[in-house]
Amino acid sequence: MIREYYRETLFSVLRLGLPIALLWFAVDQATKWWILNYVMNPPRVIPVTGFFNLVLGRNTGVSFGLFGEARPGVLVAIAIGMVLALVVWMGRAENRLTASALGLIAGGAIGNVVDRLRHGGVTDFLDFYIGQWHWPSFNMADVGIVCGAGLLLLESFLPVKQTEPSRT
Repeated sequence: MIREYYRETLFSVLRLGLPIALLWFAVDQATKWWILNYVMNPPRVIPVTGFFNLVLGRNTGVSFGLFGEARPGVLVAIAIGMVLALVVWMGRAENRLTASALGLIAGGAIGNVVDRLRHGGVTDFLDFYIGQWHWPSFNMADVGIVCGAGLLLLESFLPVKQTEPSRT
């Protein structure tokens, strides 16, 4: 009975988390393709609002350009290891919120890995700013990673549903 419940839960969360990962990966890759092939041809700054531009950037490092001097293969290997760990965690997730959050993070991480393999760095194009201060540019993969992390943080504040012990 417990084994059946575990198997059912495992497949339930993977059936949710993995499609979310694939969907977010597709969103990321489609937006990067659109930006590279249509919007930024030729590359330029496109003002959208008084606090947002479309730009074209290439980040060879990780968050905020850290470790930009690291060999791309090292960063790819680390990211692949992290994605595998996220899938294992997703398989052990006990609810749909966790599975969804991990799917967003995994999909974003895979999108950035593909960029590193194809272009030697991650394509960034979203530029938010206030006055002269610009947040480092980012992409839809980063949006998925941050939203997934935010959902995990939110979940940590939600009350835990108590289960009754089974009588055997």
